[in-house]
Amino acid sequence: LWSAEQTRFTSEIAQFTQYKNAEFQLEVARSIVQGKLLNSKQFLLRLNRKRKLDTVTTAIAGLNQDLNAISKVDNLESLRGYEGIAASRYFSAFGQLMTNSEFQFEGRNRRPPTDPVNSMLSFGYTLLFNNVLSLILTEGLHPYLGNLHRSDRAEPHLAFDLMEEFRSAIVDSLVMTLVNRRIMKPDDFQAPDSEGGVYLTNSARRLFLKQFETRMETQVSHPSVQERVSYRSAIQLQIRQYQRCVMDAGQYVPFLRAV
Repeated sequence: LWSAEQTRFTSEIAQFTQYKNAEFQLEVARSIVQGKLLNSKQFLLRLNRKRKLDTVTTAIAGLNQDLNAISKVDNLESLRGYEGIAASRYFSAFGQLMTNSEFQFEGRNRRPPTDPVNSMLSFGYTLLFNNVLSLILTEGLHPYLGNLHRSDRAEPHLAFDLMEEFRSAIVDSLVMTLVNRRIMKPDDFQAPDSEGGVYLTNSARRLFLKQFETRMETQVSHPSVQERVSYRSAIQLQIRQYQRCVMDAGQYVPFLRAV
């Protein structure tokens, strides 16, 4: 017990030290965004292999341009700007790859989500965030000290950071599967509320939760270990790598989904 508390204390001191290190913050944030974009690009490439849609090919080329620009930025504001541009490209292509005409997706919206696809994405990201936050706390890191996500508000910015590279691999992939395989249907969603928000019915939430858990237990390759591990274990391995990165002021290497 004492050893665990000492490790937690040492980790938090290192986090506070690196939180004031602008160069460290930028490089970690850059790696996080690069990981997010590379996984997003890989997701689009995989789904577009057979369909060969020109609009998706154009979006992929745009993501390559964004990745090149991100490698050269020298401040967090510019980095976040390119991340936003890339997200817009990505979600435009995402909607084009849906083959179920009962669902339409014209772009990301939230707070509230105004269509079924955005509703599933928001719910999935919330579940992913909660899993990442729980594992951060288990590993003894301070969840409020982020790199890419920073503000004066007391929010778990580190969880927002470390979920980024897993968004497309876990949540976006799941939502696309639920739509294209017609597992989810339009009547699985409530009518828009007074603010225009569209949400899953209780039974659909239970179905989504079950599918999400199955996704989290899917086995994937991770460079830190020889055997395949679940996505949940991959997240934990990334958190541990981040902890070492903070302690040693080293480079953070994001999780990249295998081709």
